[in-house]
Amino acid sequence: MEQTANTELHWYAIHTRSRHEFQVYDRLQMKGIDAFLPAVERLSKWKDRKKAVTFPLFPGYLFVHTTQRSQDILNVVRIKGVVRLLGSGRGEPESIPDEQIMSLKKLIESKETLDPYPYLQEGQKVRIKYGSLNGVEGILVEKLGQHMLVLSVDILRQGVAVKIEAANVERV
Repeated sequence: MEQTANTELHWYAIHTRSRHEFQVYDRLQMKGIDAFLPAVERLSKWKDRKKAVTFPLFPGYLFVHTTQRSQDILNVVRIKGVVRLLGSGRGEPESIPDEQIMSLKKLIESKETLDPYPYLQEGQKVRIKYGSLNGVEGILVEKLGQHMLVLSVDILRQGVAVKIEAANVERV
């Protein structure tokens, strides 16, 4: 039974060296390992020109479809530019549900405009990254389907809330 579980194909997330996503993807393909690098095209502007440039949707990460057999995992980790497979603290890679990868592939294939969206949870401390409120920190809450940043003044035991775009904040 254990042998069967080890030979099933699962999706895993790979953490790569900074700006090595495309090279790692190419190396995995050359070794015959199924990989998926979600990438988006953006218009980059320089002083003298504009050009469409392809960027990884999740900088520093890509996905690999392999078994949990130690030899297969080693074949992935030994690829130049791979830092590690993401997983539990026990050193075992954690598989990603097929539905998440299939949905992600469908989004990429749709050619719709995609923007990375921070993984946020209600009650989390966040900081605004852009605009006139740049640098303001508070707690993320959701009210009537809207994201709100709540700034608390502890000594007064009161707070104030402002409506925000979740894409404009980062976890603290």
